[in-house]
Amino acid sequence: MSAEARLREDICLLAKSMFDRGLTGGSSGNISARLDDGRLLVTPTGSCFGRLDPARLSVLEDGRHVSGDAPTKEVPLHAAFYETRPTGAVVHLHSCHSVALSILPDTDPDNMLPPLTAYGVMKLGKVVLLPYFMPGDPAMGDAIRGLAGKRSAVVLAHHGPVVAGKDIEAACYAMEELEETAKLALMTRGMGPNLLSQAQIQGLVRKFEVEWDD
Repeated sequence: MSAEARLREDICLLAKSMFDRGLTGGSSGNISARLDDGRLLVTPTGSCFGRLDPARLSVLEDGRHVSGDAPTKEVPLHAAFYETRPTGAVVHLHSCHSVALSILPDTDPDNMLPPLTAYGVMKLGKVVLLPYFMPGDPAMGDAIRGLAGKRSAVVLAHHGPVVAGKDIEAACYAMEELEETAKLALMTRGMGPNLLSQAQIQGLVRKFEVEWDD
């Protein structure tokens, strides 16, 4: 099996896993992954994560759709991560708990997830809450570029999380960590949970080279 064929299979396998566990529903969410030659494999517009066909994934070359079904309208959002970070894959979901956290009035836009677990810090760093944009609005890409490559994970208010990773597995696993941390944050909200201390956070930042600058 070629590297491209394997990546096509991995995208569909991981997408179905997330769909089956309720991390995104209907025809929501999209995934992109970079091939060795720089082309992007992208999930098609209007497609369901539970029924993706590896052979019908969109292929983009230099931003142009060259084969496969028509790509997701969120391509500008994905492209901004590839342009500003060393990125191998981008995952965008409409996952319930992270969206719920995004619409609460006292959520910190600069670091929307409280430091509840070591892995939340290690896999995500600081997660930025971006304002509402209409789906497909190219301004979402501009907002990502405005972060100057300093963040691998954001949440679009009233919409959903977007995570960039070194490869498809890393991006999906970080996305799952984001949703689980958002769930924990909602479960413990108003209960005064014990957060990781600044010393504990800095220990993780140094040990695992986490992006945690201001």
